Amino acid sequence: MNPRQACLACLERTPLALFEAGLWIAAEHDEKVQPSQVMNAVLALQHEVSNSLPMLPLAELAQPLLRKLCALGFQEDEYHPLRPQAGMLDQLLLRRRGQPLTLALLTLELARGLSIPLEGVNFPGHFLLRVPGADHLLDPCGGRRLYPADCRELLGRQFGPQVPLSAEHLQVASARQMLQRLSRNLRQLHATHDNDLAALKDAERVLDLGPPLASDYLARATLYQHLDCPHAERFDLEHALLLTDDPIQRLRLTERLAQLPPGKRSVH
Repeated sequence: MNPRQACLACLERTPLALFEAGLWIAAEHDEKVQPSQVMNAVLALQHEVSNSLPMLPLAELAQPLLRKLCALGFQEDEYHPLRPQAGMLDQLLLRRRGQPLTLALLTLELARGLSIPLEGVNFPGHFLLRVPGADHLLDPCGGRRLYPADCRELLGRQFGPQVPLSAEHLQVASARQMLQRLSRNLRQLHATHDNDLAALKDAERVLDLGPPLASDYLARATLYQHLDCPHAERFDLEHALLLTDDPIQRLRLTERLAQLPPGKRSVH
């Protein structure tokens, strides 16, 4: 079983193994990564954190857990520009720096082991956490509570004040959605650092994990363009064209397709 297959197999277990699946993503990029060894390190961290949590009901321990992780040095990676290691779960354990999503995935794994109720929220631009039923969200980078006004401010900082906060921004993220988002993050980080082959692995995994967006096909098409694979590029541009409703994007895709060599046609 290769790392991609192992990643997907983790999602078929009962209970599913979300954090281990994320480690297999790292293993796909670095054969030295041993997910079982990293899981042992996570278990040791769980014991360390457990001994210092306050005596409170389980539903009230999510924020203390996040604050303890922050005190132990697990914080947002502020290196600019971000390197791909910011999206690798094995590197998070080594460096104690990562993106909000990787910090959230570690917190979710520890919370699961400690029976602390917690769920991921697919907030755009900055992944968040929530205790089921709570009236606030939690920032995985330190544990700050975020109420609706804070979420609107965070959204505005990410995308501008013209984007209104909606219920869609506060939806719970499934395991596949979280790994798909992690793969998109890595795709972007690898592409930014001109590692198109690594980015292509991430782009393919995005499609394996769930329904793709037009932007996912477009991102992979651009990678194929850089790698001089015009037929594969055409395939993805045509799929992006089928998925998009944006008239401007449809025009640009049509123009780009016209510049490529003709695709193979079936004879009937």
